[in-house]
Amino acid sequence: MNALPPPPRDTKDWTWVLDRPCPECGFNSTDFDRDDFADRIDDTVNFWRARLAADDVRIRPEITIWSPLEYGCHIRDALAVFDQRFALMLSQDDAHFDDWDPDQAALTGEYPLQNPRTVAGQIAVHGAAVSERLRSMRPEDWNCTGSRSNGSLFTVDSLARYLLHDLIHHEWDVDVS
Repeated sequence: MNALPPPPRDTKDWTWVLDRPCPECGFNSTDFDRDDFADRIDDTVNFWRARLAADDVRIRPEITIWSPLEYGCHIRDALAVFDQRFALMLSQDDAHFDDWDPDQAALTGEYPLQNPRTVAGQIAVHGAAVSERLRSMRPEDWNCTGSRSNGSLFTVDSLARYLLHDLIHHEWDVDVS
């Protein structure tokens, strides 16, 4: 079982990053063209492949901050969840997403105990699926809609930008830790 205490829950609604730059990581959603999304996800796969091979992958910079391995597990799971959300948005009008609690996923998935090589491989698989899905979008697909249980509304375009922030922000998290 996981001997590390979980970091404090993240209770922020990060959808504001779609409207203004993130003061922490510098992400600005308007900096990306749709044609760049899949390539940036491919870059994320490469980043995590290298980062999860490092010797310090299990070390938390502070007890209340995830280790690079824990962030990598989160990225793996986020890619899988967002791919499911994209698929739902493309197959249903005004799709509704099931809740996903990343903090609970970290606990039940025992992130600190995962094998870093396995996680890197899983990031590659999920990242490739998302990249391929985004590369295959027709122009009208970008406007398909969906919503979270808290009422946040997304188009495929805005959800892809939201995902990019998550990916880029967590690269920043492990680089500055």
